[in-house]
Amino acid sequence: MNLLAGADRLPKALLALDDGTVFAGRSCGAEGETFGEIVFNTSMVGYQEIATDPSYAGQIVTFTYPQVGNYGVNAVDMQADTLALRGIVVHDMCFAPSNWQCVQSFPDYLSAYGVVAIEGVDTRALTLCIREGGAMRAAISTRDLDPGHLVARVRESPSIADHNYVADVSTTKRYRLPATGRERSHVVAFDCGEKRGITKRLAVAGCAVTVVPWDTPADEALALKPDGIFFSNGPGDPQTVGTTTEAVRQVLGTLPVFGICLGNQLLTIAAGGAIEKLPYGHHGGNEPVMNLLTGLVEITAQNHNYGSVFPTLGPLVPELSGGISEHVGDLRLWSRRHIAPVVMNERYGRIRLTHVNLNDGTPEGLQFLDVPAFSMQYHPEAKPGPNDASYAFEAFCRLMEGRDDYLAIDVREGRAQ
Repeated sequence: MNLLAGADRLPKALLALDDGTVFAGRSCGAEGETFGEIVFNTSMVGYQEIATDPSYAGQIVTFTYPQVGNYGVNAVDMQADTLALRGIVVHDMCFAPSNWQCVQSFPDYLSAYGVVAIEGVDTRALTLCIREGGAMRAAISTRDLDPGHLVARVRESPSIADHNYVADVSTTKRYRLPATGRERSHVVAFDCGEKRGITKRLAVAGCAVTVVPWDTPADEALALKPDGIFFSNGPGDPQTVGTTTEAVRQVLGTLPVFGICLGNQLLTIAAGGAIEKLPYGHHGGNEPVMNLLTGLVEITAQNHNYGSVFPTLGPLVPELSGGISEHVGDLRLWSRRHIAPVVMNERYGRIRLTHVNLNDGTPEGLQFLDVPAFSMQYHPEAKPGPNDASYAFEAFCRLMEGRDDYLAIDVREGRAQ
């Protein structure tokens, strides 16, 4: 279907939220209807990488930037072979893009993959609604245009926590990606919904990567004789992927481990810590995070609704936490004092908080001091987003090489070229 027809010819569409809010608009993707958890993304560019990020499985994404699609879609920026998100909401969709790399318009691309999308929505009002009410169930429909009826159906739809979306987006077969240039290490990467850019960044850092399905037993991963184990980003509630959490438990202390996003949450659960669902999550390419080891601020790309609860990992070690013995609710205290606090964990010994979100004071990074492991809640590969956190891949290589100072890297080192 060619969507280059004028906006006046586009089918009517309706967006309905769990709280009863309804927005009318026009279809700018596939016709039909879709149900999912609605979130908003604050990135100004990178809509193709966002749309193809497997971590959005089960979600309807609202773009806060007013116009989307102006440079079209290309073959280079795909983060997965298929689209896992449930739907897209924009204020103004561009149907006639202009860019030398463009091979297809974004609306035609969404239509080809069967993704329902709506334009003409006041995304400022919608974002405020999500920010105040939290991420909630929603639906987009070009069929059911009765507001009351569609809201009732939304309220009967399942929660995102009711399904293991990792199993839907993970690879089903093992495959290998060679290192770019000199091979420094061999890494086994658990694909929980891994973005293509993350695997490429591991390869650029000098890692030969063997990617395995999310439910691969730890002994099978270890039998591949890697120098380190990586746990990727992924969608949904981390409590639904207990099989991968068990693999984390079995490899921690055996080999160097690195986790990103969902991987960070799984390391937390493996250590006996708690996970919380954030009110509306972090989705965008402009989240400020302080590296407590360097005192420098990184502007980061993020996509998650769940996060670690640092105090649940154990009591503070005062002599390693600036003399402070009681946990604080807002972790920005540590950023103001330039202290990277340490807790004593019953399972793995000392665990240090390394990164803090400066918007809301939530934890963004952990470092295990008595076993070789660390994790970050954000996406350091810059697909899309800034390059400030690209050093994470070099840090993992240094950890596998046995360096103690592997994580205290200036944000200007290791940036993607």
